[in-house]
Amino acid sequence: MIDRIDAAAFPAAPMPQISDKVLVRRIADGDKSALKALYLRHCTRVYGFVARLTSSDATADEVVNEVFLEVWRHADQFEGKSEVATWLLSIARFKAISEFRRRVEAPLDERTSTLIEDPEDSPATSIEKRQRSDILRRCLATLTPSHQAVINLIYYQGKKIEEVAKSAGVPVATIKTRLHYARSRMTDRLAEAGIDRAWVQM
Repeated sequence: MIDRIDAAAFPAAPMPQISDKVLVRRIADGDKSALKALYLRHCTRVYGFVARLTSSDATADEVVNEVFLEVWRHADQFEGKSEVATWLLSIARFKAISEFRRRVEAPLDERTSTLIEDPEDSPATSIEKRQRSDILRRCLATLTPSHQAVINLIYYQGKKIEEVAKSAGVPVATIKTRLHYARSRMTDRLAEAGIDRAWVQM
């Protein structure tokens, strides 16, 4: 049973240059050499796609592993209607978004401590805080993954713009542009929900 992708641990038998779709069919039959070949052929592209999407090398590493585990477990579900590379990136996009949303919960709770109920709060105040916290999360979830990532990294994890740019492998100007649009869209979403952006210190 494979629970983590490690190309070095796969069988070393040579794999001829065959199509991706044939490799997937072989993977569906339990061929680990075919999985290795597909992994080596596409892991860099999948990694780069996820890193750009999330601005996180750590997330990219984890998602690459999850993508090829998904291929190993469900290769028989590939219908061949699209290119294998497209299929891999669609899996990567879904897992990247899921992973980011899972990780974003803790930083949000830490930064928005004013949303947490105080024992001395009245019932009405407690309800209002819970509602505002829920609205903030829902508004953040409406942003694109790259905009969610830049908000999370800079505002909730305390990263500097230069750090985020280096991690993502993109120019500082690119991160500044993402941050500008992310803040603008988050402001609009919060305003639509009836919350002043300054209230959450963004």
